[in-house]
Amino acid sequence: MPASPTLTRRHVLLGAAAVTAIIAAGSAGIYLWSSTDTAAAETPAGAEVSMADLLVPGPLGDQIQGQADAPVTIVEYASMTCPHCSHFHETTYPEMKKKYIDTGKVRFIFREFPLDPLAAAAAMLARCAGKDKFFPLVDAFFAQQKDWVVQKPLQPMFAIAKQAGFTQQSFDECLANQQLLTNLEEQRTRATQKFNVNSTPTFFINGKTVRGALTPEELDKQVAPYLKG
Repeated sequence: MPASPTLTRRHVLLGAAAVTAIIAAGSAGIYLWSSTDTAAAETPAGAEVSMADLLVPGPLGDQIQGQADAPVTIVEYASMTCPHCSHFHETTYPEMKKKYIDTGKVRFIFREFPLDPLAAAAAMLARCAGKDKFFPLVDAFFAQQKDWVVQKPLQPMFAIAKQAGFTQQSFDECLANQQLLTNLEEQRTRATQKFNVNSTPTFFINGKTVRGALTPEELDKQVAPYLKG
């Protein structure tokens, strides 16, 4: 899903009313996501980025699964409202976790790249949930994406967040956290400017750029060369 100032089908689906509702609920903590950055030129598939640069965490720190000494490091940049990201997390991610992460072969780093204010809101809630609940809440938002990426998103989002222990007060306070939103925007800007991320999902597999939702078979092909020997 491309990062572009142009309204996409998903943006249209959200509608101005939804954005206004989120802003009101967050006491203006969420503003219309800036699309004024000039996206970097498209990096060809397979292009390499510096692992030393890639592994520098942003202001929020990294959310990581797997062992630090795993032979393969996969960094994913994803937007919570992106249907391709949702498809990856519902189909390929469980296989990746079972086959590679849990067996010590892959270290997985998930980084938020919100494409719109609603994606930013979901990312903020996942961060506010705490380290132990971050990935479960991300999984829940992706699995139930069709329920909350709607014209009136706040109540379905709160229903999902309640499962992670949110109260109405903590939900509202999280969405009003301007510093958290600023940090998310910094992470998004750095990904665009430093690593040419301009669509979601974008993966870096030991520094190699891979764009689009990988199938389990495609993931196997990408990872296999690093596991030989």
